[in-house]
Amino acid sequence: MGVQELRSRTRDEARVLVAGAGPAGAILSLELARHGIRSRVVDRAAAPPLFPKMDYINARSMELLRRLGLADRIRAGAVPAGFDADFVFLTGVDEPPVAVWRQPSPRAQAERYAAADDGTGAVEPYLRITGSLLEDVLRQALREHPLVDFEESVELTDLEQDPDGVTVALADRAAAPAGRGRELRVEYLVGCDGGNSAVRRALGVDQPVSGPSSSRCSVYFRSSDPLLRRHGRAFITTSARGITLVSRDEGELWTASFQIPDGTRFDGDPVAAMGEKLGEAFTVDEVLTVSHWTGTLAVTERYREGRVFLAGDAAHQFYPFGGHGANTGIADAVDLGWKLAARLGGWGGEDLLASYEEERRPVALFNKEMSANLLEVWRRFGQLARDGASREHLAGFLEREAYQVDNSGIHFGHRYHRSRVVAAEPGPAPRWDWTGITPRVWPGGRVPAVRLADGTPLFDRLGPGLTLVDLSGTGAGAPLAKLAAEQGVPLEHLALEGAEGAAVRAVWGAGLVLVRPDQHAAWRGDRLPEDAPALLDLVLGRAKAVGA
Repeated sequence: MGVQELRSRTRDEARVLVAGAGPAGAILSLELARHGIRSRVVDRAAAPPLFPKMDYINARSMELLRRLGLADRIRAGAVPAGFDADFVFLTGVDEPPVAVWRQPSPRAQAERYAAADDGTGAVEPYLRITGSLLEDVLRQALREHPLVDFEESVELTDLEQDPDGVTVALADRAAAPAGRGRELRVEYLVGCDGGNSAVRRALGVDQPVSGPSSSRCSVYFRSSDPLLRRHGRAFITTSARGITLVSRDEGELWTASFQIPDGTRFDGDPVAAMGEKLGEAFTVDEVLTVSHWTGTLAVTERYREGRVFLAGDAAHQFYPFGGHGANTGIADAVDLGWKLAARLGGWGGEDLLASYEEERRPVALFNKEMSANLLEVWRRFGQLARDGASREHLAGFLEREAYQVDNSGIHFGHRYHRSRVVAAEPGPAPRWDWTGITPRVWPGGRVPAVRLADGTPLFDRLGPGLTLVDLSGTGAGAPLAKLAAEQGVPLEHLALEGAEGAAVRAVWGAGLVLVRPDQHAAWRGDRLPEDAPALLDLVLGRAKAVGA
């Protein structure tokens, strides 16, 4: 049913419609709500999918979720924090591992972060959780929030926009008669509706595939067979015979993934296929589901068309092996969420919305290449084994690539250095560390995490809007805080004095730091600029260019 065929137009109470209640869509809506903006979330499914599409939330994503009060709720359903997340490589289950990439448990990482208060740590460690459990938690949070209208079994079928808003056609899949249509009018629409995004298709935005694509079959099953842990516990086990095995809960839940000929579906015995590719038959207590999917590396050509935006898998797709997909989408949601809230709240300008694509698309392009990098290790390991490489050669190759399991620099190191709403600085930026967190403030980058004298993470003292962290010892940031209050801009003036302020300044390297809602620095300096109003206009997208 087309938009023009619908009979009436109804202005929705929600100002933003979010299509899709996966991690990106749910977090976007909760981010809007954090800033007082009502949204409506629609999802075509009545419940989260059974198949666990994701299993890893990195530490940076957990910091962002902590801001929304979700970290503890999500950890309650996660794999227990004491389990390591090792990657094991086998030529067959009948032989010892060729190599093991060690990844310490969340508990061990939390202890390491607590022991180092020099800006090189994080507020939260990573966690492992099945995607269906995560989506259950997020959907429940949507249902509970008074500023979120959440509808399941509702899909977006069409859209039409004009300079003043977006008209969307919705179909109630569970209504009688099935597919009954209705129409809503909102100010903005965000497509978080996955790789086959209806919003993206309606916009006519291409998502060109770059790099290898492959058809794959995944089996979600339950097994207590000790053969699966013959070589100890592992998060991911990769066999050179062509199968990747993932422990979902460190108990009896597993997924196995293997490649199949392009354009086909696997219609054989999944249990027999898994045993053959692992190198030995094993007992499966229950096959929960078998799914077919296409692995791709793709980023859309643009993230916005007028009043319609794309986020999460609707904007980019990666193979799941590197943990980039959902985590990139979580950061998309936070970035766009606070900017839409600022625009709708009257304290952000139009350039703030334009900066969303400037900031997030380069991150997706980077993560696409990192995903391809890890995917190539998997491919080469199997190919080298099939070509007859010795165990020693295979072990040497994998040892050289083991740095990829400790890639905190990728998760924490993105700097929005070309963003129009970041006050850029001349001179060389701090060196980027692939496997570590840079302990210094730089405009566009995440500010380092440190603890205050009472043990409270400084991040927990940042406000929901802007925060001016004042380490000057003289209250030098007060005029900017006063200006923001006069303009109705939510800005927290966090003045840290004495030894506490000096300790933070020793890590951050500046007396004044203007921190955005996503914990990225918008500006830093030792004194306010002479034209403080221009600085505020710049970081809130009310200036035409970075130098304006």
